[in-house]
Amino acid sequence: MDGQMPEQVLLWDGAVLDRFMPMHLLVGQDGVVERAGPTLSRVFPGRALMGAEFGDLFELRASGGAATLADIMARGGRRLRLYPRDRAPGAARTGMRGLAVALPESGQVLVNLSFGIDVVAAVRAYRLTVADFAPTDLAMELLYLAEANRAVTGELRGLNLRLDGARVAAEEEAITDPLTGLKNRRAADAYLARLCATGVPFGVLHMDLDYFKAVNDSFGHAAGDLVLGEVARVLRRQTRAEDCAARIGGDEFVLILAGQTEVAHLLAVAERIIAGVSEPILFEGQLARVSASVGIGRSIDHAYPEPAQLLADADAALYRAKRAGRGRAVLASDKGAR
Repeated sequence: MDGQMPEQVLLWDGAVLDRFMPMHLLVGQDGVVERAGPTLSRVFPGRALMGAEFGDLFELRASGGAATLADIMARGGRRLRLYPRDRAPGAARTGMRGLAVALPESGQVLVNLSFGIDVVAAVRAYRLTVADFAPTDLAMELLYLAEANRAVTGELRGLNLRLDGARVAAEEEAITDPLTGLKNRRAADAYLARLCATGVPFGVLHMDLDYFKAVNDSFGHAAGDLVLGEVARVLRRQTRAEDCAARIGGDEFVLILAGQTEVAHLLAVAERIIAGVSEPILFEGQLARVSASVGIGRSIDHAYPEPAQLLADADAALYRAKRAGRGRAVLASDKGAR
């Protein structure tokens, strides 16, 4: 046998085993661990593996349930499912797969272990690195794929959230007047239609600014924009979250007050708005003045209220207010002015 090294010497060379089988166990006939791969020391931190009973280290499972290593070998079983009995603090119950090979000459059993599909959990639990796996082990490649999948999933989730946010922003923009921040004509029409469809009683205030053209002509459109912004603030102070305040034209506004149909209340709201709008507005050292005329319609004035009819009622009352001298409110069902 000149020039040849005995096979057993090659097989049991410690450095070779540790390199190619870093999760191996060599178990004697008495069930005591005689050698353990370096990665297993990460699974049992602070515990001496050599000299420990195999059954004290692992809970062994076979097709018939709990078993010992001797049972497996006696039945000719080779593949094992194991669970470490002692785990690192905070570590989850991580399963292992194993392959047991009997060594006839010595009576020992060589067990090679892997984490199988639990590798991702094991790497986190035991803080493993690529150096803890055999060079030919696909565990790290699987881990990289899992991390890549997690990263892609996270990015997709973030993208979906951004898209949802953009969609909500676009929808809000589509129903918002960009100059005043109030709702626009589209939003007011939709709100009216919803109230009519659900049968909720409501009042409609159609408001038009008086002398607004004079402000634009005298001070310019920047002054007109300032006035519109101030009017929007007045309207917001008179509305609740469930109401709708909208700019539906150049200097035309609509307020839809859900659940409000009492004449006294609607007139009081209109008069507070007229008073607020009539306050002079300072623009570049000069005072811009406007007033407001308001027409009021009520859903309860119709057996079957329709959006177009309610708007027509409020619009007709508005023009009666203007003909009566402006700066006042008129109820659609009342031929007089207030």
